[in-house]
Amino acid sequence: MEIGLITDMPTYSGGLGVLAGDTIRAAADLKVPMVAVTLLHRKGYFYQRLDSTGWQIEEPVDWAVNDFLVELPQRTSVTIEGRTVFLRAWKYDIAGPGDFFVPVYFLDSDLPDNSEWDRTLTHYLYGGDLHYRLCQEVILGIGGVRILRALGHQAIERYHMNEGHSSLLALELLDEEAARAGRQTPVREDIEAVRQKCVFTTHTPVAAGHDQFPMSLVNQIVGRREVEEMRDVFCCGDLLNMTYLGLNLSHYVNGVAKKHGEIARHLFAGYNIDAITNGIHAATWAAEPFSQIYDHYIPGWRLDNFSLRYAMSVPKQEIWLAHAQTKKSLIQLVNQETNAGMDVDILTLGFARRSATYKRADLLFADMERLKAMAGKSGGLQIVFAGKAHPQDTAGKELIKRIFSAKGLLGDSVKIAYLENYNMEMGKMMTAGADVWLNTPQPPMEASGTSGMKAAVNGVPSLSVLDGWWIEGCIEGVTGWAIGPAGETAVAGDGHERDAESLYEKLEQVVMPLFYRDRSGFIDVMRLAIALNGSFFNTHRMLQQYVLKAYF
Repeated sequence: MEIGLITDMPTYSGGLGVLAGDTIRAAADLKVPMVAVTLLHRKGYFYQRLDSTGWQIEEPVDWAVNDFLVELPQRTSVTIEGRTVFLRAWKYDIAGPGDFFVPVYFLDSDLPDNSEWDRTLTHYLYGGDLHYRLCQEVILGIGGVRILRALGHQAIERYHMNEGHSSLLALELLDEEAARAGRQTPVREDIEAVRQKCVFTTHTPVAAGHDQFPMSLVNQIVGRREVEEMRDVFCCGDLLNMTYLGLNLSHYVNGVAKKHGEIARHLFAGYNIDAITNGIHAATWAAEPFSQIYDHYIPGWRLDNFSLRYAMSVPKQEIWLAHAQTKKSLIQLVNQETNAGMDVDILTLGFARRSATYKRADLLFADMERLKAMAGKSGGLQIVFAGKAHPQDTAGKELIKRIFSAKGLLGDSVKIAYLENYNMEMGKMMTAGADVWLNTPQPPMEASGTSGMKAAVNGVPSLSVLDGWWIEGCIEGVTGWAIGPAGETAVAGDGHERDAESLYEKLEQVVMPLFYRDRSGFIDVMRLAIALNGSFFNTHRMLQQYVLKAYF
């Protein structure tokens, strides 16, 4: 549903879209023959403004599609509520070495042949109600396969569905199998042929990430009796469940971290669900000062991310000077945008992700008097936040307000800044410029997370709850630090007090003393974060696993 390629193209909302973009960049680097399909999102996700209390205000994003994408002449169509909705595609090429390219196709229904309402169906990412969303998913899944055929992509061997948003592509593949057999409609014998072509990745255990539609709405919009006749394939109870559709019609299914694979096997009992841990595109997320260091000491790292393990050979002083440059850039941005008066010499925590309650952005403020005392004794503390709440997530919006409230109560004791309109460019500055990357999800809700991986490739260690990818990436005191009791990786229930206490203890007794009193020791952790985590948690390794396990 979303692919993030560059900041100025608002075709993504957050981690899932950025991961998709990073996957495509890795495919271009490694010359994996792939095409990508998504929707255009002319109005973007949204532009975020925050008022003086921290209340989020959403505005549409206007961007000049023609400045970034090439319109293709081919057309296709889908049937929605009995109407023909015409579609076109816009192309963006991701360049790899030599003359290798991976094309990304953006589907667009904003054509004069369509009704005014149908023209809006590819305008908003995660916008509207269930009716709007299902219409979008018809365009993405069924229209996505049809536009590929119109563009000449007849011999695609594998279809990789990221989340259930695109699962209706399986219905179109079933139709193609029936047509090959000379039949008007698909039958059960077509299912296995489609299954062999499909790969499904589930990215979240959070219920809101699994689209479900009432059968009355499905009949109204899709109007296909095969969905009713094959309810065991398409449905879960009286709902069309897009996740179960992807599970039932894929020969390979995976979660996005080892722990998430376990969680998914519990959630979807009876399915064989593997795990391939997410990664980031290292060359995209390494800030310029670090890219220059790697170019000098680790030539070839851009196309061989595994070689970042040689970061231990980079002199400590050069690591610190590169970090000082990235931190200076971040602090300048923060002070310019928020007038926070932050200081480059003060330990700076970074926290940036979607504002959802399970991510617990306010865990750090469980005991503000203790936080003040800790900062006063140790040398100081400042925190930079960013992140959008979904427009319909009132609790997520309230979370941002609580951070603003804490900012006012803490005053100059602990300086807090919340940057508006979080995007890829800001994410790159924050993950490179913070001294320590903070992550406090409620286990086991963090399927993977990737922001800490971006931090690692810039030598920024994580201080994180043991959930998602950090279970695999955390070597205590070596690549960063864990929040919560050692050995406990996913404790169900609240656990807020326990986790807050652990967070304070780690900051007060380990992280702050190391930063202020043992700079050499802190840089050791920085280099190991690059060498151990940067070299592994990247999309080069991830895509190679998909190629071996899922694609071929």
